[in-house]
Amino acid sequence: MTNLTSFTIADARDKLAKKEFTALELTNAHIAAMEKAKALNAFITPTPDIARARAKESDARLQAGKAGALEGIPLGIKDLFCTEGVQTTAASHILEGFVPQYESTVSQKLRDAGSVMLGKLNLDEFAMGSSNQTSYFGPVKSPWKAKSLADDLVPGGSSGGSAAAVSGYLAMGATGTDTGGSIRQPAAFCGIVGVKPTYGRCSRWGVVAFASSLDQAGPMTRTVRDAAIMLKVMCGHDAKDSTSALLPVPDFEAALGKGVKGLRIGIPKEYRPDGLNGEVAALWDKGIQWMKDAGATIVDISLPHTSSALPTYYIVAPAEASSNLARYDGVRYGQRVEGKSLDEMYGKTRAAGFGTEVKRRILIGTYVLSAGYYDAYYLKAQKVRALIAKDFTDAFEKVDAILTPTAPTAAFGLNDKQDDPVAMYLNDVFTVPASLAGIPGASVPAGLNSDGLPLGLQVLTKRWDEETLFRVCQVIEDAAQFPFLKVPA
Repeated sequence: MTNLTSFTIADARDKLAKKEFTALELTNAHIAAMEKAKALNAFITPTPDIARARAKESDARLQAGKAGALEGIPLGIKDLFCTEGVQTTAASHILEGFVPQYESTVSQKLRDAGSVMLGKLNLDEFAMGSSNQTSYFGPVKSPWKAKSLADDLVPGGSSGGSAAAVSGYLAMGATGTDTGGSIRQPAAFCGIVGVKPTYGRCSRWGVVAFASSLDQAGPMTRTVRDAAIMLKVMCGHDAKDSTSALLPVPDFEAALGKGVKGLRIGIPKEYRPDGLNGEVAALWDKGIQWMKDAGATIVDISLPHTSSALPTYYIVAPAEASSNLARYDGVRYGQRVEGKSLDEMYGKTRAAGFGTEVKRRILIGTYVLSAGYYDAYYLKAQKVRALIAKDFTDAFEKVDAILTPTAPTAAFGLNDKQDDPVAMYLNDVFTVPASLAGIPGASVPAGLNSDGLPLGLQVLTKRWDEETLFRVCQVIEDAAQFPFLKVPA
């Protein structure tokens, strides 16, 4: 029998409907794969008993002809989404043992659609990182290997557990969150599709906050169609989230196959800096040719404030993190280290509970929000952010979509950049601008470098135009014919 973990969500959906196998059989195949691949450390909290119980419920609904859009599909949930009755840690010691009594809106929507939760996926602590090495529960390892390197590779971050699980056939899809590239960059590193929808498309309610004006949930899958299927379920207005958009959710899957003939595809000159990796540049050129061959018009554009995006992000995001993480003080929930006074208890709890990268960002954020520096740093960063958003608004008057590389390099070794935070931050140089502007973006696996590692191309469109995003992504996927990892025996 074919390995059941090899199917896409779309294929499994059709085969479950035809009763070629059961949801329980599909779930058990993925649980077995998770057991075999424990060394990847993709899951913080596996939930096999919950998965089997929900799979049996799915089989009953399939038998009764009451299947949801994701009925019986095994998914992984990034451990940033609160899950009722299941530990939610944000990969931090300070939340170890925290069991929410409520479900995040996004994970509830997925559950209501019939999906089966396999467990909670590893990530960078509080989603702060680009390599999934800042997790209190240990680093995630990519299922990919470099030809020239014996070392394990990072899966990217912060949604590294999600990327590794989907790429390694441990889950058919997974939720991710993207604050500055945390869906798109790990998707590129692991050779899968990652979609960051427009800010406000998916509810943030029940998602542990990092930077509230940037955080956005999205799907991580092996194909563009699967991402479209998942995103339609995940989206929708939520009265519990004031940033959630009161807009109808399009049928993203219906947009697939329409092609790009007649579309104008923008190529920003600022994304081709001196010293850009030659293989990344060559793949980008190949992507441009694919667009031409499919009937699109290529338009050279400028996004003049691109060079200011990274420093702007690393002022705005830490400032919001400093504010959001103030709630972890040992009083209400999470870890608590006793002290002789309230101040000492606060200090000891946060010193023991937070990791190095989280402390670094809290310190940066507190500094830029302080009375003497608020105007010089935070206020100025917000003004630059508005200029970056205007760059995109102006560009989308001339083009329908923008094509760029997703990341400046392929995945790197597990210990290559751990001691150099600036080098780590530069991984997000191509993804951060779209996050600051709140526009949708996606990474599609488009080729391998000479070391046999995945490289991704990034597609950006104007706000609320995910349908065009999926059209362009589908053309890239069809042209690239990306060689996925072989399904483990």
